[in-house]
Amino acid sequence: MQDARPFIMRTHVIACLVFTAAIGGNSVASDTLYRLPIGDPARKDREVPVVLDTMIDTASGKTLAPDDLAGSLAATRLLLIGESHTAVEFHRAQLQVLRALHRSGRRVLLGVEMYPYTAQPALDAWNAGQLAESAFVEQSRWYEHWGYHWNYYRDIFLFAREAGIPITAVNAPREVVTAVRRKGFANLTPDEAAHIPTDIEGETPDHMTFFKASMNDGDSVHPGMSDEALKGMLAAQSTWDATMGWNAVKALKASNDPKAIMVVLVGSGHVSYGLGIERQARRWVDGTVTTLVPVPVEDDKGVPIAQARASYADIVYGVAGERESAYPSLGVSTIPAENGRSIIDVQKDTPGAAAGLAVGDVIVTMDGQPVAGRETFSRIMAGKLWGDVVRLGISRGGESKTIDVPLRRKVKRPT
Repeated sequence: MQDARPFIMRTHVIACLVFTAAIGGNSVASDTLYRLPIGDPARKDREVPVVLDTMIDTASGKTLAPDDLAGSLAATRLLLIGESHTAVEFHRAQLQVLRALHRSGRRVLLGVEMYPYTAQPALDAWNAGQLAESAFVEQSRWYEHWGYHWNYYRDIFLFAREAGIPITAVNAPREVVTAVRRKGFANLTPDEAAHIPTDIEGETPDHMTFFKASMNDGDSVHPGMSDEALKGMLAAQSTWDATMGWNAVKALKASNDPKAIMVVLVGSGHVSYGLGIERQARRWVDGTVTTLVPVPVEDDKGVPIAQARASYADIVYGVAGERESAYPSLGVSTIPAENGRSIIDVQKDTPGAAAGLAVGDVIVTMDGQPVAGRETFSRIMAGKLWGDVVRLGISRGGESKTIDVPLRRKVKRPT
Protein backbone atom coordinates (compact mmCIF):
# COMPACT_ATOMS: atom_id res chain seq x y z
CA MET A 1 0.00 0.00 0.00
CA GLN A 2 2.77 2.46 0.74
CA ASP A 3 6.19 1.94 -0.70
CA ALA A 4 9.38 3.75 -1.55
CA ARG A 5 8.13 4.92 -4.94
CA PRO A 6 5.81 7.78 -5.84
CA PHE A 7 2.28 8.13 -6.82
CA ILE A 8 -1.08 8.13 -7.04
CA MET A 9 -4.65 7.48 -6.16
CA ARG A 10 -4.94 3.76 -5.44
CA THR A 11 -2.88 4.04 -2.26
CA HIS A 12 -4.42 7.38 -1.42
CA VAL A 13 -7.97 6.07 -1.50
CA ILE A 14 -7.25 2.81 0.28
CA ALA A 15 -4.75 3.96 2.88
CA CYS A 16 -6.83 6.87 4.06
CA LEU A 17 -10.03 4.87 4.26
CA VAL A 18 -8.49 2.31 6.57
CA PHE A 19 -6.48 5.07 8.24
CA THR A 20 -3.11 3.42 8.17
CA ALA A 21 0.02 5.35 9.00
CA ALA A 22 1.31 7.67 6.32
CA ILE A 23 4.76 6.17 6.10
CA GLY A 24 5.95 7.06 2.67
CA GLY A 25 5.29 7.22 -1.03
CA ASN A 26 2.32 6.11 -2.99
CA SER A 27 2.54 3.30 -5.50
CA VAL A 28 2.34 4.46 -9.09
CA ALA A 29 -0.92 3.60 -10.78
CA SER A 30 -1.07 1.83 -14.09
CA ASP A 31 -2.36 3.98 -16.92
CA THR A 32 -5.68 2.12 -16.64
CA LEU A 33 -6.84 4.50 -13.92
CA TYR A 34 -6.22 7.46 -16.22
CA ARG A 35 -8.21 5.97 -19.09
CA LEU A 36 -11.46 4.66 -17.63
CA PRO A 37 -14.51 5.36 -19.87
CA ILE A 38 -16.45 7.12 -17.10
CA GLY A 39 -17.28 10.66 -16.06
CA ASP A 40 -18.53 13.50 -18.25
CA PRO A 41 -20.49 11.97 -21.18
CA ALA A 42 -19.20 14.70 -23.50
CA ARG A 43 -15.58 13.70 -22.89
CA LYS A 44 -15.47 10.08 -21.77
CA ASP A 45 -15.29 8.69 -25.30
CA ARG A 46 -12.03 10.40 -26.25
CA GLU A 47 -8.52 10.92 -24.92
CA VAL A 48 -6.03 13.77 -24.69
CA PRO A 49 -2.23 13.65 -24.85
CA VAL A 50 -0.13 13.81 -21.69
CA VAL A 51 2.71 16.23 -22.47
CA LEU A 52 5.53 17.08 -20.08
CA ASP A 53 5.21 20.50 -18.39
CA THR A 54 2.07 21.21 -20.37
CA MET A 55 -1.53 21.87 -19.34
CA ILE A 56 -4.26 20.61 -21.66
CA ASP A 57 -7.86 21.86 -21.52
CA THR A 58 -9.65 18.55 -22.01
CA ALA A 59 -12.88 20.10 -23.31
CA SER A 60 -11.21 21.95 -26.19
CA GLY A 61 -7.94 20.04 -26.44
CA LYS A 62 -6.04 23.32 -26.36
CA THR A 63 -2.75 23.89 -24.59
CA LEU A 64 -2.76 26.37 -21.71
CA ALA A 65 0.37 28.38 -20.93
CA PRO A 66 0.83 29.34 -17.26
CA ASP A 67 0.05 32.97 -18.04
CA ASP A 68 -3.16 31.92 -19.79
CA LEU A 69 -4.39 29.84 -16.87
CA ALA A 70 -5.87 32.64 -14.77
CA GLY A 71 -7.92 33.91 -17.70
CA SER A 72 -9.26 30.45 -18.47
CA LEU A 73 -10.37 30.15 -14.83
CA ALA A 74 -12.16 33.50 -14.70
CA ALA A 75 -15.55 31.87 -14.05
CA THR A 76 -14.16 29.27 -11.65
CA ARG A 77 -14.90 29.73 -7.96
CA LEU A 78 -13.66 26.34 -6.77
CA LEU A 79 -10.49 24.83 -8.25
CA LEU A 80 -9.64 21.29 -7.17
CA ILE A 81 -6.01 20.31 -7.79
CA GLY A 82 -5.24 16.61 -7.41
CA GLU A 83 -2.00 15.31 -6.00
CA SER A 84 0.03 12.26 -5.20
CA HIS A 85 1.25 13.01 -1.71
CA THR A 86 4.87 11.91 -2.08
CA ALA A 87 5.45 13.16 -5.63
CA VAL A 88 7.56 16.31 -5.74
CA GLU A 89 6.45 17.02 -9.31
CA PHE A 90 2.79 17.10 -8.34
CA HIS A 91 3.49 19.68 -5.65
CA ARG A 92 5.61 21.72 -8.07
CA ALA A 93 2.62 21.83 -10.41
CA GLN A 94 0.34 22.94 -7.58
CA LEU A 95 2.73 25.75 -6.67
CA GLN A 96 2.93 26.80 -10.32
CA VAL A 97 -0.85 27.17 -10.47
CA LEU A 98 -1.01 29.13 -7.20
CA ARG A 99 1.67 31.51 -8.43
CA ALA A 100 -0.13 32.06 -11.73
CA LEU A 101 -3.40 32.88 -10.00
CA HIS A 102 -1.67 35.19 -7.52
CA ARG A 103 0.14 37.05 -10.33
CA SER A 104 -3.20 37.73 -11.99
CA GLY A 105 -4.24 39.88 -9.05
CA ARG A 106 -7.24 37.74 -8.17
CA ARG A 107 -7.95 36.99 -4.54
CA VAL A 108 -6.84 33.42 -3.89
CA LEU A 109 -7.85 31.22 -0.97
CA LEU A 110 -6.24 27.86 -0.25
CA GLY A 111 -7.98 24.81 1.19
CA VAL A 112 -5.91 21.80 2.27
CA GLU A 113 -6.78 18.18 2.86
CA MET A 114 -3.83 17.82 5.22
CA TYR A 115 -5.73 19.05 8.28
CA PRO A 116 -9.21 18.42 9.69
CA TYR A 117 -11.19 21.64 10.04
CA THR A 118 -10.85 21.30 13.83
CA ALA A 119 -7.16 22.21 13.44
CA GLN A 120 -7.95 25.64 11.99
CA PRO A 121 -6.63 27.67 14.98
CA ALA A 122 -3.05 26.57 14.23
CA LEU A 123 -3.50 27.50 10.57
CA ASP A 124 -4.88 30.90 11.58
CA ALA A 125 -1.72 31.49 13.60
CA TRP A 126 0.38 30.49 10.59
CA ASN A 127 -1.61 32.76 8.28
CA ALA A 128 -1.06 35.64 10.69
CA GLY A 129 2.69 35.08 10.85
CA GLN A 130 2.55 34.24 14.54
CA LEU A 131 4.38 30.91 14.30
CA ALA A 132 7.84 30.08 13.02
CA GLU A 133 7.98 27.15 10.64
CA SER A 134 9.21 24.57 13.16
CA ALA A 135 6.70 25.73 15.76
CA PHE A 136 3.88 25.45 13.24
CA VAL A 137 4.79 21.90 12.27
CA GLU A 138 4.84 20.92 15.93
CA GLN A 139 1.85 22.86 17.22
CA SER A 140 -0.39 22.01 14.27
CA ARG A 141 0.50 18.31 14.77
CA TRP A 142 1.44 17.88 11.14
CA TYR A 143 2.81 14.39 11.68
CA GLU A 144 -0.31 13.32 13.55
CA HIS A 145 -2.86 14.72 11.12
CA TRP A 146 -1.01 13.98 7.89
CA GLY A 147 2.21 12.05 8.35
CA TYR A 148 3.85 12.67 4.98
CA HIS A 149 7.13 14.56 5.04
CA TRP A 150 6.64 18.28 5.66
CA ASN A 151 9.15 19.15 2.95
CA TYR A 152 6.81 17.92 0.23
CA TYR A 153 4.48 20.80 1.13
CA ARG A 154 6.88 23.33 2.63
CA ASP A 155 7.24 25.60 -0.42
CA ILE A 156 3.47 25.79 -0.86
CA PHE A 157 2.84 26.77 2.75
CA LEU A 158 5.65 29.34 2.73
CA PHE A 159 4.48 30.88 -0.55
CA ALA A 160 0.89 31.10 0.67
CA ARG A 161 1.91 32.97 3.78
CA GLU A 162 4.25 35.32 1.91
CA ALA A 163 1.58 36.04 -0.71
CA GLY A 164 -1.16 36.62 1.85
CA ILE A 165 -3.14 33.57 0.71
CA PRO A 166 -5.06 32.30 3.75
CA ILE A 167 -4.97 28.53 4.29
CA THR A 168 -8.11 26.73 5.43
CA ALA A 169 -8.34 23.19 6.80
CA VAL A 170 -11.13 21.36 4.97
CA ASN A 171 -10.80 17.72 5.97
CA ALA A 172 -13.21 15.78 8.15
CA PRO A 173 -12.12 14.46 11.55
CA ARG A 174 -10.76 10.97 10.97
CA GLU A 175 -12.97 9.33 13.56
CA VAL A 176 -16.15 10.61 11.90
CA VAL A 177 -15.32 9.11 8.50
CA THR A 178 -14.40 5.85 10.23
CA ALA A 179 -17.79 5.86 11.97
CA VAL A 180 -19.58 6.25 8.63
CA ARG A 181 -17.65 3.35 7.15
CA ARG A 182 -18.39 1.11 10.12
CA LYS A 183 -22.05 1.83 10.81
CA GLY A 184 -23.46 4.04 8.04
CA PHE A 185 -25.03 7.51 8.04
CA ALA A 186 -28.25 6.52 9.76
CA ASN A 187 -26.49 5.20 12.85
CA LEU A 188 -24.21 8.16 13.55
CA THR A 189 -24.50 9.80 16.95
CA PRO A 190 -25.65 13.45 16.97
CA ASP A 191 -22.08 14.52 17.82
CA GLU A 192 -20.69 12.56 14.86
CA ALA A 193 -23.34 13.80 12.45
CA ALA A 194 -22.66 17.42 13.42
CA HIS A 195 -19.27 17.28 11.66
CA ILE A 196 -20.59 16.47 8.18
CA PRO A 197 -23.08 17.98 5.69
CA THR A 198 -26.67 16.80 5.95
CA ASP A 199 -27.07 16.22 2.22
CA ILE A 200 -24.45 13.87 0.78
CA GLU A 201 -24.78 12.44 -2.71
CA GLY A 202 -24.77 8.65 -2.67
CA GLU A 203 -22.80 6.28 -4.84
CA THR A 204 -23.10 6.18 -8.62
CA PRO A 205 -22.14 3.36 -11.00
CA ASP A 206 -19.21 5.45 -12.30
CA HIS A 207 -17.95 6.12 -8.79
CA MET A 208 -18.09 2.43 -7.92
CA THR A 209 -16.27 1.58 -11.17
CA PHE A 210 -13.49 4.01 -10.30
CA PHE A 211 -13.38 2.82 -6.70
CA LYS A 212 -13.07 -0.83 -7.69
CA ALA A 213 -10.40 -0.01 -10.27
CA SER A 214 -8.44 1.84 -7.60
CA MET A 215 -8.79 -1.10 -5.22
CA ASN A 216 -7.72 -3.62 -7.84
CA ASP A 217 -4.64 -1.70 -8.93
CA GLY A 218 -2.18 -3.75 -6.92
CA ASP A 219 -3.96 -3.54 -3.56
CA SER A 220 -2.82 -6.28 -1.23
CA VAL A 221 -4.81 -5.16 1.80
CA HIS A 222 -8.37 -5.60 0.52
CA PRO A 223 -8.37 -8.65 -1.80
CA GLY A 224 -11.78 -10.20 -2.45
CA MET A 225 -13.65 -7.52 -0.50
CA SER A 226 -17.42 -8.03 -0.55
CA ASP A 227 -19.74 -5.60 -2.32
CA GLU A 228 -21.24 -4.68 1.04
CA ALA A 229 -17.84 -3.78 2.45
CA LEU A 230 -16.98 -1.81 -0.68
CA LYS A 231 -20.21 0.14 -0.38
CA GLY A 232 -19.37 0.97 3.22
CA MET A 233 -15.97 2.26 2.22
CA LEU A 234 -17.44 4.22 -0.67
CA ALA A 235 -19.98 5.78 1.69
CA ALA A 236 -17.09 6.89 3.87
CA GLN A 237 -15.31 8.27 0.81
CA SER A 238 -18.43 10.22 -0.19
CA THR A 239 -18.71 11.63 3.33
CA TRP A 240 -15.10 12.66 3.16
CA ASP A 241 -15.55 14.29 -0.25
CA ALA A 242 -18.68 16.13 0.79
CA THR A 243 -17.17 17.46 4.01
CA MET A 244 -14.09 18.80 2.24
CA GLY A 245 -16.26 20.42 -0.43
CA TRP A 246 -18.62 21.90 2.15
CA ASN A 247 -15.82 23.39 4.25
CA ALA A 248 -14.08 24.81 1.18
CA VAL A 249 -17.26 26.47 -0.10
CA LYS A 250 -18.09 27.79 3.37
CA ALA A 251 -14.68 29.51 3.56
CA LEU A 252 -15.14 30.85 0.04
CA LYS A 253 -18.51 32.38 0.91
CA ALA A 254 -17.10 33.81 4.13
CA SER A 255 -14.59 35.82 2.08
CA ASN A 256 -17.47 38.00 0.82
CA ASP A 257 -15.60 38.41 -2.46
CA PRO A 258 -17.62 37.31 -5.52
CA LYS A 259 -14.42 37.12 -7.60
CA ALA A 260 -12.33 35.12 -5.15
CA ILE A 261 -11.20 31.60 -6.05
CA MET A 262 -10.81 28.77 -3.58
CA VAL A 263 -8.02 26.36 -4.56
CA VAL A 264 -8.16 22.99 -2.81
CA LEU A 265 -5.13 20.68 -2.69
CA VAL A 266 -6.28 17.12 -2.28
CA GLY A 267 -5.43 13.58 -3.31
CA SER A 268 -6.26 12.78 -6.93
CA GLY A 269 -8.70 10.08 -5.84
CA HIS A 270 -11.00 12.85 -4.56
CA VAL A 271 -10.84 14.75 -7.85
CA SER A 272 -10.58 12.34 -10.78
CA TYR A 273 -13.49 12.06 -13.23
CA GLY A 274 -15.48 14.66 -11.27
CA LEU A 275 -16.81 11.89 -9.02
CA GLY A 276 -15.54 13.09 -5.66
CA ILE A 277 -15.52 16.60 -4.27
CA GLU A 278 -16.80 18.20 -7.48
CA ARG A 279 -19.94 16.05 -7.54
CA GLN A 280 -20.67 16.93 -3.93
CA ALA A 281 -19.73 20.63 -3.97
CA ARG A 282 -21.26 21.93 -7.19
CA ARG A 283 -24.67 22.08 -5.44
CA TRP A 284 -23.33 24.61 -2.97
CA VAL A 285 -20.94 26.81 -4.92
CA ASP A 286 -22.10 29.87 -6.87
CA GLY A 287 -19.97 29.51 -9.98
CA THR A 288 -17.93 26.93 -11.82
CA VAL A 289 -16.05 24.03 -10.25
CA THR A 290 -12.88 23.10 -12.18
CA THR A 291 -10.59 20.12 -11.71
CA LEU A 292 -6.89 20.09 -12.53
CA VAL A 293 -4.91 16.89 -12.07
CA PRO A 294 -1.23 16.27 -12.83
CA VAL A 295 -0.48 13.06 -14.72
CA PRO A 296 3.05 11.62 -14.92
CA VAL A 297 4.40 11.09 -18.42
CA GLU A 298 5.78 7.72 -17.33
CA ASP A 299 5.15 5.26 -14.54
CA ASP A 300 7.69 4.14 -11.93
CA LYS A 301 9.09 1.54 -14.31
CA GLY A 302 9.68 4.09 -17.04
CA VAL A 303 6.73 2.97 -19.17
CA PRO A 304 5.29 6.01 -20.99
CA ILE A 305 1.82 7.28 -20.12
CA ALA A 306 0.95 8.97 -23.39
CA GLN A 307 -2.75 9.67 -22.99
CA ALA A 308 -5.48 10.22 -20.43
CA ARG A 309 -9.24 10.09 -20.74
CA ALA A 310 -10.57 13.56 -21.48
CA SER A 311 -13.09 13.12 -18.65
CA TYR A 312 -10.28 12.45 -16.15
CA ALA A 313 -10.06 16.17 -15.30
CA ASP A 314 -10.95 19.53 -16.80
CA ILE A 315 -7.24 20.28 -17.09
CA VAL A 316 -4.55 17.60 -17.35
CA TYR A 317 -1.06 18.73 -16.38
CA GLY A 318 1.79 16.53 -17.63
CA VAL A 319 4.58 16.14 -15.06
CA ALA A 320 7.82 14.20 -14.95
CA GLY A 321 7.70 10.64 -13.71
CA GLU A 322 9.49 9.86 -10.46
CA ARG A 323 11.11 6.46 -9.97
CA GLU A 324 11.63 7.01 -6.24
CA SER A 325 10.12 9.21 -3.57
CA ALA A 326 12.33 12.03 -2.32
CA TYR A 327 12.23 10.76 1.26
CA PRO A 328 12.46 7.16 2.44
CA SER A 329 9.77 4.92 3.80
CA LEU A 330 9.71 1.45 5.30
CA GLY A 331 7.16 0.28 2.76
CA VAL A 332 4.69 -0.93 5.37
CA SER A 333 1.20 0.10 6.41
CA THR A 334 0.17 0.04 10.04
CA ILE A 335 -2.73 0.48 12.41
CA PRO A 336 -2.69 1.35 16.11
CA ALA A 337 -1.80 -1.44 18.52
CA GLU A 338 -1.79 -1.51 22.31
CA ASN A 339 1.95 -1.02 22.54
CA GLY A 340 2.87 0.44 19.14
CA ARG A 341 1.89 0.09 15.47
CA SER A 342 0.75 -3.22 14.02
CA ILE A 343 1.83 -3.97 10.44
CA ILE A 344 -1.07 -4.88 8.17
CA ASP A 345 0.75 -4.80 4.83
CA VAL A 346 4.32 -5.03 3.56
CA GLN A 347 4.97 -3.78 0.04
CA LYS A 348 7.26 -5.89 -2.10
CA ASP A 349 10.65 -4.53 -3.14
CA THR A 350 10.84 -2.06 -0.24
CA PRO A 351 13.21 -1.66 2.72
CA GLY A 352 10.71 -3.28 5.08
CA ALA A 353 10.31 -6.32 2.85
CA ALA A 354 14.07 -6.68 2.40
CA ALA A 355 14.57 -6.57 6.18
CA GLY A 356 12.00 -9.30 6.72
CA LEU A 357 9.18 -7.30 8.30
CA ALA A 358 5.93 -9.25 8.25
CA VAL A 359 2.21 -8.70 8.60
CA GLY A 360 1.32 -9.06 12.26
CA ASP A 361 4.58 -7.60 13.55
CA VAL A 362 4.07 -4.82 16.07
CA ILE A 363 6.58 -1.97 15.92
CA VAL A 364 7.18 -1.10 19.56
CA THR A 365 10.24 1.18 19.28
CA MET A 366 12.10 3.08 16.57
CA ASP A 367 15.73 4.01 17.23
CA GLY A 368 15.08 3.26 20.88
CA GLN A 369 12.06 5.57 21.15
CA PRO A 370 8.68 4.09 22.13
CA VAL A 371 6.20 4.35 19.27
CA ALA A 372 3.38 6.03 21.12
CA GLY A 373 1.31 6.66 18.04
CA ARG A 374 1.16 7.80 14.44
CA GLU A 375 2.82 11.14 15.15
CA THR A 376 5.91 9.56 16.73
CA PHE A 377 6.23 7.06 13.91
CA SER A 378 5.91 9.66 11.15
CA ARG A 379 8.17 12.20 12.86
CA ILE A 380 11.00 9.70 13.28
CA MET A 381 10.74 8.59 9.65
CA ALA A 382 10.74 12.23 8.54
CA GLY A 383 14.17 12.61 10.07
CA LYS A 384 15.61 9.88 7.86
CA LEU A 385 17.37 10.13 4.50
CA TRP A 386 17.98 7.43 1.93
CA GLY A 387 21.03 5.52 3.11
CA ASP A 388 20.15 5.79 6.81
CA VAL A 389 19.24 2.82 8.97
CA VAL A 390 16.24 2.67 11.29
CA ARG A 391 16.40 0.24 14.22
CA LEU A 392 13.03 -1.27 15.06
CA GLY A 393 12.01 -3.01 18.23
CA ILE A 394 9.48 -5.61 17.11
CA SER A 395 7.01 -7.81 18.92
CA ARG A 396 6.43 -10.96 16.86
CA GLY A 397 4.33 -13.82 18.16
CA GLY A 398 4.96 -12.74 21.73
CA GLU A 399 8.73 -12.52 21.25
CA SER A 400 10.79 -9.33 21.13
CA LYS A 401 13.17 -8.80 18.25
CA THR A 402 15.46 -6.03 17.03
CA ILE A 403 15.54 -5.49 13.27
CA ASP A 404 17.77 -2.98 11.49
CA VAL A 405 16.18 -1.67 8.29
CA PRO A 406 18.62 -0.06 5.81
CA LEU A 407 16.73 2.59 3.87
CA ARG A 408 17.87 1.74 0.37
CA ARG A 409 16.21 2.43 -2.94
CA LYS A 410 15.39 -0.25 -5.50
CA VAL A 411 15.80 -3.02 -2.98
CA LYS A 412 14.92 -6.61 -3.86
CA ARG A 413 12.79 -9.02 -1.94
CA PRO A 414 14.67 -11.60 0.16
CA THR A 415 15.00 -15.03 -1.44
